[in-house]
Amino acid sequence: MALTIHAFVKTWCWPGALVLLCLWPGLSLAAMPDGNQLPVAWGIPFAGLLLSIALLPLLAPAWWHRHFGKVTAAWSLAFLLPFAALHGPGMAAFSLMHALLAEYIPFILLLTALYTVAGGIHIRGNLHGSPGLNTALLATGAVLASFMGTTGASMLLIRPLIRANDLRQNRVHVVVFFIFIVSNAGGSLTPLGDPPLFLGFLNGVDFFWTMRHIFPETLFLVASLLAIFYLLDAWLYRRNPLLPQDPTPDTPQIGFDGAANFWLLGGVAGLVLLSGFWKSPVVFNIAGTPVGLPGLVRDAGLVAITLLSLNITSAKVYADNQFSWGPMLEVAKLFAGIFLTIVPVIAMLKAGAGGPFGAVVSSVTRPDGTPDPAMYFWATGVLSSFLDNAPTYLVFFNTAGGDPQALMTTFAPTLAAISAGAVFMGANTYIGNAPNLMVRAIAEDRGVKMPSFFGYMLWSGGVLIPLFALMTLIWFR
Repeated sequence: MALTIHAFVKTWCWPGALVLLCLWPGLSLAAMPDGNQLPVAWGIPFAGLLLSIALLPLLAPAWWHRHFGKVTAAWSLAFLLPFAALHGPGMAAFSLMHALLAEYIPFILLLTALYTVAGGIHIRGNLHGSPGLNTALLATGAVLASFMGTTGASMLLIRPLIRANDLRQNRVHVVVFFIFIVSNAGGSLTPLGDPPLFLGFLNGVDFFWTMRHIFPETLFLVASLLAIFYLLDAWLYRRNPLLPQDPTPDTPQIGFDGAANFWLLGGVAGLVLLSGFWKSPVVFNIAGTPVGLPGLVRDAGLVAITLLSLNITSAKVYADNQFSWGPMLEVAKLFAGIFLTIVPVIAMLKAGAGGPFGAVVSSVTRPDGTPDPAMYFWATGVLSSFLDNAPTYLVFFNTAGGDPQALMTTFAPTLAAISAGAVFMGANTYIGNAPNLMVRAIAEDRGVKMPSFFGYMLWSGGVLIPLFALMTLIWFR
């Protein structure tokens, strides 16, 4: 256990050092950059980093695994150093601190808490993967995903689902639909569910807004996917005989090891809810960035829950779950670069149709000047498929004006389209959402021959795209 806690501290020492560096006295902080005054070239580091994340794991996987942190640092410095030289170290420092304090640190602390607590729960026992049981597990994961995160629900259920089907010859479709439903669509109802929605929450969107406004779309998509899966799974179950011997021996009963972590999951949900409903006048100005007391309490509580989970969970549970900090460290490093390099992109988008990214704004705007929900749904979704859905959500949230009150009321269909596109279409490729790659890696480690990048897209293109087209006609016209 000491090694696990040591690894946690090591994972977090570099962001802490970065924050201390930015707080170094003598840095004259300035205002946010004016997007109208920035040339489009300032978006190159952001685009370069996202393209690196999309392509390098496919073209040079071994090299990327060793050097992704260096690639992220290089693109971050490609923005920060020229920006400091041209606009002064004060504005550069302010941009960095604002990205860290306002979005990155709360975002990564929530992911870390969910990842750690879910990794401390092990489902013990052997199930038998009939079509009915598999469908029930996917439906359960869809419900859990909105309350413990797509990452947490995926890490909790993928291993027992694979064990339940290890006596079947055809298992690929089980994992593919797991990615569709549990790792993506199921997380669409609350900010706990998927990183894009938590970023919206941090930017002022009410906690229950998405549940009220895209519940019908979510119900339609999840129910349709479950029905398609059941028919396909039942057909394959009848068509292909089972292996003569189940690799996983039967056990007397199904149970949970590390069940105390379920209470900690409730604590995570409670802290996020508290930070949304608690309105406090107490605000701390940290290096020019206002940080409210509710947010500080939430973040401190998430750190405490993470450390408590590490302390109360036995080493056997972590070993059974093959828990490691590697995936979380990768996410932390990559998103540090994303949240920094996206600063000028957001500033330029906020400049509107007359700004440097006026063409992007015009493409999702109707001739009468109102936003087009269908275009927002597909533009957000397509980029979420090949980049990452969290920064994509931020891009189009700000393209639509970035005012949470206006987006939740007057332009509610637009915010619903952005939210649905970011969460649902993250399932179109392996790289659309972080849990997709985690689930694929675990499945391959357990002997499931997962499809290639483009092979997976044949699945998503054949199953998801027709459903998205139908949803556009029903809800986003």
